[in-house]
Amino acid sequence: MEEFKIPTKVFSGNDSLTWLQNISNKKILMVCDAFLPGTPTLDRIKKNVEGKNEVTIFSDVKPDPPLENIMAGVEVFNKVQPNVVIGIGGGSAIDTGKAVRFFGEKLNKYTIDLFVAVPTTSGTGSEVTQHSVLTDTEHHKKAPIMEDSIIPDVALLDPQLVMTAPKSVSAFSGLDVLTHSLESLVAQDSNTITDALAEKAASVILHNLVECYRHGDNEEARKVVHEASCAAGMAFANAGLGIAHSIAHQLGANFHVPHGLACAMMLPHVVLYNASKSEFALHKYAEAFKKSGLVSNSMSDRIAVKRLAAQIQHMMVEMDCPQTLKSFGVDPAEAEKMCDVVVDGAKKDGTFPGNPVVPSDEDLAALYKQVIK
Repeated sequence: MEEFKIPTKVFSGNDSLTWLQNISNKKILMVCDAFLPGTPTLDRIKKNVEGKNEVTIFSDVKPDPPLENIMAGVEVFNKVQPNVVIGIGGGSAIDTGKAVRFFGEKLNKYTIDLFVAVPTTSGTGSEVTQHSVLTDTEHHKKAPIMEDSIIPDVALLDPQLVMTAPKSVSAFSGLDVLTHSLESLVAQDSNTITDALAEKAASVILHNLVECYRHGDNEEARKVVHEASCAAGMAFANAGLGIAHSIAHQLGANFHVPHGLACAMMLPHVVLYNASKSEFALHKYAEAFKKSGLVSNSMSDRIAVKRLAAQIQHMMVEMDCPQTLKSFGVDPAEAEKMCDVVVDGAKKDGTFPGNPVVPSDEDLAALYKQVIK
């Protein structure tokens, strides 16, 4: 029996923040990126809830949220005892809000009334998923929470919030969307509904991401990419992911490669690997790329997939993204030494079982070595 669910209510558009005016007489804990307090972005959000609610802000959010920062947020949760949590920012901020909510509810033995996610990047899809990816810095491991109880109740997609994102953030987060799309497309639990979301999200990114990188003030392009990020989140929340993510998580934990960039480094190699081992993956990748209109429908599946991998790498060049650990600044000799650690971590990662092919240790090592230098 297949299951597909979208428990989150999604509101999109440059007036979506006005939905917050529905909240009144609540104790609100806002969890946001460290640079947001005092900015017009946070002021815009706050003015919709201030005056009729008690608002507390926790902004000690770090990339790849470390467990110690989560516990600092939980201390604030314990003190405030909020009815509502609003996660504002990139994936790390929303994941931090979800984790603070998760541990806060367990420690205080009550359930909040509402969790609202307001993404300011177009990438993780965290606003509609049951995932919160944390980092155990002491052991250099990702520590994901995967619980339906942390899925946001409401997601507000305002394209104006992403228009001032740095170019690198636009590039890395958008490539994360493409990775979510292509991994969920061939994942073990994919179905017709997740395919539709994944194919459309992939097409939007292939056509619009470089434009968002070059012209960040293009509101229409930003809006469709923001919605594609959400659609890809819905796809992978239901279908699963694969080894591009499981290896990318190791690049983040061990070498501090930003998550979206780590995924993008791995993605073309994983696409070619999966397509070489699975006719199912080969056809689905090819079909999605053909539907994007970027190659002819008459092209063979195998050539179409090679073109897809090349297109991903071309987009990375267009957006000045390093494609290897060496070009990111990691010593190749040090990266080589970590091969066994990366392979072991990738196999234990929660995204690993979703891959359409079960790779051997040698396969994982070979994929990892393709991005060292």
